[in-house]
Order: sequence, then structure tokens, then C-alpha cells
Amino acid sequence: MSGIPHDHYEPKTKGEKWVESRLPVIGLLYNTIMIPTPKNLNWMWIWGIILTFCLALQIVTGIVLVMHYTPHVDMAFASIEHIMRNVNGGHMIRYLHMNGASLFFIAVYAHIFRGLYYGSYKAPREITWIIGMLIYLLMMATGFLGYVLPWGQMSFWGATVITGLFGAIPFIGEGLQQWLLGGPAVDNATLNRFFSLHYLLPFVIAGLVIVHIWAFHTTGNNNPTGVEVRRTSKADAQKDTLPFWPYFVMKDLFALSFILVIFFAVVGFMPNYLGHPDNYIEANPLVTPAHIVPEWYYLPFYAILRAFTSEVWVVQIASFVTGGIIDAKFFGVLAMFGAILVMALAPWLDTSSVRSGRYRPMFKWWFAILVVDFIFLMWLGAMPAEEPYATFSLIASAYWFAYFLVILPLLGVIEKPLPLPATIEEDFAAHYGKSDTTAAE
Repeated sequence: MSGIPHDHYEPKTKGEKWVESRLPVIGLLYNTIMIPTPKNLNWMWIWGIILTFCLALQIVTGIVLVMHYTPHVDMAFASIEHIMRNVNGGHMIRYLHMNGASLFFIAVYAHIFRGLYYGSYKAPREITWIIGMLIYLLMMATGFLGYVLPWGQMSFWGATVITGLFGAIPFIGEGLQQWLLGGPAVDNATLNRFFSLHYLLPFVIAGLVIVHIWAFHTTGNNNPTGVEVRRTSKADAQKDTLPFWPYFVMKDLFALSFILVIFFAVVGFMPNYLGHPDNYIEANPLVTPAHIVPEWYYLPFYAILRAFTSEVWVVQIASFVTGGIIDAKFFGVLAMFGAILVMALAPWLDTSSVRSGRYRPMFKWWFAILVVDFIFLMWLGAMPAEEPYATFSLIASAYWFAYFLVILPLLGVIEKPLPLPATIEEDFAAHYGKSDTTAAE
């Protein structure tokens, strides 16, 4: 499975040999769980198990919830109340599902920014990165579809606003929007379509997660130094790595238990903290909420969407050059999806020969500003579309694009990186003392 030299599974008993000769599932599981893993992984590598837990939680709780949910505009809101009030443990299942989505996105943002800092997108892991970004896009789509299902005020109007974005696409926008909605407006056909897709997409995500894991097991795991595991011999590889079981499995389980203490505290004592109170009011097409906002995990890109108004010079130039085809609304849509696209293109935009940000002194500062910028955009997305928030959103959006399109390529040319350790073993010894293999030599 991995190009790193290591011991592969060899069946011993007759039963194991019989199964392995017909369906090598035992060997596959063994080689997966015992894969050589860089011994210097830090705590930022724990988010994979958190994400796996979240995906399983969302699928299991979602299956239970759909047993009691009715995807009809006249009954959807009432069926949610039925789940909360009458189904045994229904309120807990729903709160786990609601807050599980938030934990999912907290973990995926930590996972993405860890990858951006340590250069996990660089060769030979570009495909792993692209698959991860596809998973993230499907997570965003699944979360949006699920947000509509309670059929509260914010659900209805959020669906109206977001699907309206597709109407801004020139020539095909109106037809595409009607196809998504199943009609001219958000109605019963929309709810049915969104319910069906919300149930389907998590299984697509699960399939992509398997491919994602397969991809990085093929190339080997990245690590905080960015230095590759030595593949010259099994002895050298063993000095740089430890088997995933039991060392990293136990570390991940410890991290997961710590995160779950916080998660269940939120579910038990403040389950609606990250939600919007307007969504406990049944959807009313005749009453528009004073301030329509998406879920918190969409806010950074929502801020970018709203930042590019008709008064922004780059929008005016784009509109003039295209003869009005690209107006402010369509430009905002392009900017929102473009903000995700530039992240996906990081493997080709980063020109540095050094993988890890740990050894790039200038990069550290620009990256720290990017993290602050992302949090700032999240806050701005929750603010009204008025001054001074509009100007702040434009400045923060400009930095987001500048980081990936200008700063990252330039840093690879002008930055002088620090010396890298020769091997993972050397880095491990520097941080934790001599390893057992080194001491034995």
C-alpha cells in the first residue's frame, strides 16, 4: 500500500490463508492499521480521527432522524417539533446532529490550515489535497441542504438567497435556478430535492474519504518537518517511523476523548448556541427576517460574496470589459467560489522548495495574518451589509486572494528558508531525545 519499506501481512492459520486467498480483506486492514507513520507527528495530526468520528456521527444520527422527519412544507417544521418533544431521545439525537455539523467544520478547518502550514499539498500529495478539497465542497453542500430541512425562517430565506446566486450566472442562470428549486420559487419540490440530496451526499463523502485515505497511504504521511521518510531500506524507514497501531491510534483516541468532553458539554448545556433563533419560527414567505445569515461555517465566504458590490472598481472594470455580463452579483459568486479554488490550487501556487512552514520565517507571518483574516471574514459575514463592514470585507477578501495568488508565489523566490533536518529521526531526537533505535546503535 505504501512505498515505505515495512512488514506486510502474512496469514498464519489455515482460516486466515483461506480468507486471504479469496478476499484479502485481513491483509488490507492489517497494512492499513500498521502503516509506517512518521514518528514526529504533533497534535495537529489528530483531526483525521475527529473528522472520521463526525462523519460516522452525522450518518448514524441522520438515519435515525429521517425515520421521523416528513419532507413536506406543511409538515416539516411540525415533524422537527415531534422529534424534539415526542420521540424517545429525539432532542438529543437532533442536538448531536446539529452540533456534530459544527464540530465537523471546526475539524475540517483545522485540518485544512494544518495542511496549508506544513505544506501537505506539495508533491507527491497534490491528488490527496484535491480530493480533500472536493470533500470540503461536498460538506458545504450537504450542510446547506440540511439547514433547509427544519423549514424555519432562516432555513427558507437562506435557501432563497443562496439558490438565487445561481440565477446570477449569465445565460443559464435562470434555468439552472429553476432546476435546483424544482420550480420558480422555494417550495415543496425544493424541500423534497434538498432532503433527498442531503441524505445521499454523506455516503458520497464517505466514499471520497476512503479514496483520500488510500491516496495518502500510497504517498505516505506528511510530517512537521516536511522531510520524507527514508525509503532506502527497511532499517532506515523504521528509524523514521512507528506503526500507526498502537502508537498513533492511542494518541488519536486520547485527543478524540478530550474533544468529545467539550462536544458533549456543548450538546448538553448550550445546544443552540451556534444556531439562529429565527429558525425556531416556522417558514413564512411573506415575512423576511431583518438579517439573513447562513450557518457560522459559511460566514467567511459569505463575507467575500457580499464584499464585491457595484461600487468596487474591479467589478466595474469586469462589467465594462464583458459588456455587463459580469455584474456585481455574478462577480460576488465568482469571488466566493474563487476563494475556495485558490486554496485548491495551492500545490501549484506555492513555489517554495521547502515544504514545511516551520522552516520558512517570512511565510510564518503571512500565514498567521491569513488565519486572522479568515476569522475576521467569519465575523464580518455575520455583520450587516453596511459600512464600515463592507469596506473591511473588501480589504479582508483582497488579502485572501493576494496571499494565494501573489504572496505565496513570491515567497518561494525571495524567502531564505532555515536549514532542514537531514532525517525525521534527527528531528525526533532534537525534540524528544534520542530514539530507542538511535540509542541502540
